[in-house]
Amino acid sequence: MDKYIYDDKNDLWYELRGDYYIPCLELSAEKEERHIGVWGQRHLRYIREHKKALYTSLLTNGKLQSYLADVEEQAQALFDRLMKQRAEREDITETLKADNQTEWVQRMNALRSAVIETVNAEVIFV
Repeated sequence: MDKYIYDDKNDLWYELRGDYYIPCLELSAEKEERHIGVWGQRHLRYIREHKKALYTSLLTNGKLQSYLADVEEQAQALFDRLMKQRAEREDITETLKADNQTEWVQRMNALRSAVIETVNAEVIFV
């Protein structure tokens, strides 16, 4: 038996593995490497568990990496913007940090938790 065969019907090469011919398939390499941080990883986990058709489609089309990088950028931009706006609105300033570090840390942690919930609801778990 030949190690490789070509099928004219579907334009695929097949490789002999044991007793079976397996298609020689490769996912196309993505053009660019973009950072996927905590937001992208969180969204990946969500679509893997809850949106399996979307996940499979992105994975097989070779667009998963760029999709997750886009989600990462959107979520991080929203997080940064909301943190700045809400900190100003709630008067959490460098002056407070200098005067009372404990209160500043408590308020920033509460603010961060609230902003994370907002980003999760608007970008990650959609």
